[in-house]
Amino acid sequence: MSYRYGEYRDGPDPLAPPYDVRSALDRMGDAILSGSNPAHALRDLLKEGLPGAGDRRGLEDLLREVRRRRREVRERGRLDGTLERARALLDKAIGQERAELFPDPSDEARLREAELAALPDDTASAIRELGGYQWRSAAAQRTFEELRDLLRREVLDSQFRGMRQSLANPDPAAMERVREMMSDLNDMLDRDSRGEHTQADFEQFMSKYGDMFPEAPQNLEELVDTLARRAAATQRLLASLTPAQREELDQLIEQTLRQAGLDEQMRRLGESLYARRPDLAWNTPERLSGDEPMGMSDAVGALDELADLTQLEAALRQDYPGARMDDIDEAAIRRALGRSAVDDLEALKQVERELEQQGYLLRRRGKLELTPKAVRRLGETALRRVFASLESGRRGDHDQVDAGSAGELTGSSRPWRFGDEQPIDVVRTVINGVRRGGSGGAVTLSVDDFEVAETERRTAAAVCLLVDLSYSMALRGTWAAAKQTAMALQALVASKFPQDSVQIIGFSNYARVLQPDELAGLEWDMVQGTNLHHALLIAGRHLDRHPDFEPVVLVVTDGEPTAHLRRNGSAAFEWPPTQETLELTLAEVDKMTRRRATLNVFMLADDERLKEFVNEVGRRNGGRVFSPGADRLGEYVVSDFLRTRRTR
Repeated sequence: MSYRYGEYRDGPDPLAPPYDVRSALDRMGDAILSGSNPAHALRDLLKEGLPGAGDRRGLEDLLREVRRRRREVRERGRLDGTLERARALLDKAIGQERAELFPDPSDEARLREAELAALPDDTASAIRELGGYQWRSAAAQRTFEELRDLLRREVLDSQFRGMRQSLANPDPAAMERVREMMSDLNDMLDRDSRGEHTQADFEQFMSKYGDMFPEAPQNLEELVDTLARRAAATQRLLASLTPAQREELDQLIEQTLRQAGLDEQMRRLGESLYARRPDLAWNTPERLSGDEPMGMSDAVGALDELADLTQLEAALRQDYPGARMDDIDEAAIRRALGRSAVDDLEALKQVERELEQQGYLLRRRGKLELTPKAVRRLGETALRRVFASLESGRRGDHDQVDAGSAGELTGSSRPWRFGDEQPIDVVRTVINGVRRGGSGGAVTLSVDDFEVAETERRTAAAVCLLVDLSYSMALRGTWAAAKQTAMALQALVASKFPQDSVQIIGFSNYARVLQPDELAGLEWDMVQGTNLHHALLIAGRHLDRHPDFEPVVLVVTDGEPTAHLRRNGSAAFEWPPTQETLELTLAEVDKMTRRRATLNVFMLADDERLKEFVNEVGRRNGGRVFSPGADRLGEYVVSDFLRTRRTR
């Protein structure tokens, strides 16, 4: 293998230590051990912000800022400002014309006054009627041209942000350039729909018309996105007006585009944009509550910003299936809240990304799950919590001192045999190789050289923890404690008693085996039924697969059995429980007794029927009955397991 070294130029530091996600994982672990699932725990972590991150904001802080910004935009002004200003200019022009006609005693002046008096009430129709009128007053003619310029600027700028300034003093050359731009834009979109567009075409287009697009898009997709959002905002503006206002403004837009020779090009553009972005809210009305009238371009800008903020708010809530931080648009965050918010968002994204890359989280079929690596860490945390509440003198191992397969090292070793799981005694193994091969030269090891370190023998146990998953566990607030207890016991067996075989069984209307990596994301079942009969059947099969192991059975429940398994495999549920359910469940208890399995029950409810049932279980089996509070369940279960193992 060869290596090549060169000068470091750019990119992430190859020698930088991995991103430290332990505190983030521990925060998630606290929520999971309190009954949450991984998706909700991650969402809550990102909402609250990062532990020890100083001024970095969480999603909740960013969400509050977005909502504040939405309120500001809504209070910015009224949407009918262009109509109001157009009406004012029209009235001014008519008033100036009448003032010019009044001193004239001729019949022509009276006819003109009659023509002005007969104008339609709505602004668009009046402007259309006055399109061919020969103004007597020069001032009135200038005001009317000002009105036309206003409409042209507002209509075009509502679609192409930035044209208002370039059309402030319109001339035929400027309007001709706008028409050329529209034609070239539509041709480019047509070529793209046929698959003939290239980036070079876009760059050539921007070199000619880039000053009309202050957003400075880098490719056709970005340009389409910008124009489509403006076009959709224009449609939302029309939908937000009263029917009369909508019709009037629609006529003004159509009339202005026709006069500018842009009506056909704008129609083509609108159809192309809608076909490419039908997902935008094209006709959703909005309500702005401000008092200041806004021009059409400003109103469209405000509605465009509102749509941006609405989408951003939905993404920041992260409350939809499959939500992840990458769904949040960085550009939208920058537009709404500035650069510092982008940095806050990137810090949150890095946490989610590192939790996945470092092997703590994975997404499977759109669902967020903890990996076995993360589950082990949470199990250790749960176990530490339990041991923190135990007296140090109550800890202990169980041992039977003779040479064996597991436990503490005895200091002696023996030759390795196939199937041995003890640690290799490296020193003795190498010494054997040296003795066999002689001194000098490399040492070559053979199978006969290997020796293993002997350990104290410990009795192996087949452990079954039966956990009630019924909905009543959640209602009584005991579910989180049961979940934490299961994880703690799993971690205890894996770390202290690796020779044991543990099986955790959850039961509600049916029972099922729970895998270790399933425990962290486990939730209660929203079904009726406490099928302890089925759970004991599964536990019995586990014990039968390990006939030489010491049987340990622990049951955590808050209710008496109310369901059993029929011969055809279906579950029978009845409340109050039938005699058949109780008899079948107690029959499985008797089988446990014949297997020499002590069955200890931890009941989490003070119910007379439950007490009567568990007392009968204790009488038949000889096991013990505990009634711990939810906050001490883990302590009771782990202590009882350790006591049982020491006794064995």
